[in-house]
Amino acid sequence: MEYVHDYLIIGGGMAADAAAKAIAEVERGANIGIVGDDPSPPYQRPPLSKALWKGDKSPADIDLATAKTGASFHLGRRIVSLDREAHVARDAQGDTYRYRRLLLATGATPRRLGFDGGERLIHYRTLADYEALRRFAKPGAHIAVIGGGFIGSELAASLCGIGCKVTMLFPGKSIGAGRYPDGLCAYLDAYYREHGVALRADTKVTGGRAVDGGVELELPAGETLRVDAVVAGIGVTPDTALAEQAGLAVDNGIVVDAQLRSSDADIWAAGDVANFHSVALDRRLRVEHEDAAIGMGRHAGRAMAGVAEDYVTQPFFYSDLFDLGYEAVGLLDTRLQVVEDWREPNREGVIYYLDGGRVRGVLLWNVWDQVDAARALLAEPGPFDAASLRGRLPAAG
Repeated sequence: MEYVHDYLIIGGGMAADAAAKAIAEVERGANIGIVGDDPSPPYQRPPLSKALWKGDKSPADIDLATAKTGASFHLGRRIVSLDREAHVARDAQGDTYRYRRLLLATGATPRRLGFDGGERLIHYRTLADYEALRRFAKPGAHIAVIGGGFIGSELAASLCGIGCKVTMLFPGKSIGAGRYPDGLCAYLDAYYREHGVALRADTKVTGGRAVDGGVELELPAGETLRVDAVVAGIGVTPDTALAEQAGLAVDNGIVVDAQLRSSDADIWAAGDVANFHSVALDRRLRVEHEDAAIGMGRHAGRAMAGVAEDYVTQPFFYSDLFDLGYEAVGLLDTRLQVVEDWREPNREGVIYYLDGGRVRGVLLWNVWDQVDAARALLAEPGPFDAASLRGRLPAAG
């Protein structure tokens, strides 16, 4: 079967939703098609590791109501080839999709552990992954969380909150190593242990297998750990296979210009898969967070519909860790100069990340309503130092 759309969006996540809504705003009644391998229409992703576990939202609550745009959905379909000259995409079942303008919002794919743990090993990314983990994550169940980054730390807190026994395993020396200063890392490790999470730092899972009613993990020195289920949050890789097949410029994602257009004039990219130039940071990067997916999706959608503007927003991201939380902008990298400005040590304050006297990242730890001020700070040339940043943002005065 062949489908024809003026605007075709490949990918069914938050960037796709934002793009479809932006196109519909600019061009009423636009012929929009969305093709995604996820069987569900676009939904909010952050609740998968946060609000759904707390009971604040249900799966029905996270639907983004993309259908209101009038877009046609082609869900549970994966596009496997793209003919740029003919303006035709083809899915794995052989159906084709003709387009005038195309958005690649293919997102990213979870990195996988190198063993088969059966259905109780879940590489966490989608609503289906949440539903799978929820079947095993009952009060008293022992769940291994592999990874000490954003997803791993959020899931460990959420699982502990519903009464699971949680063991975190990660190769770094602490939760958030490389992103947070050492003192905050040590505080966070102790905080997790106080909440009942067993931490196995400096630990790399070397293998594993499915066993009756669980998974047995293989650890260094011949040690094993048997658990009821394993959830892995060990990072993602941009899903660029289609872009590569089509011959688009790819370098740690699909390379886009200031208007998020790829190396093909009729193809844009947005969200996790897009490699864009950050004006504030003066470097190319990919951002794997909600605000970037929404902002880039909306920007690309407007550009596809004829509203040509440069993408200059510095996305922010956030996390909830038990009753701790933060918002952040830019680069959180302890290889930069780190300036800490605490109102209450490790509980409330601002951490700045500097490079050559310029602020490249701001971590607002239990500090709220300062994202715009942090963005503005990243745009300033400086130079800054510890003295000039002390009390710079009001909440840490």
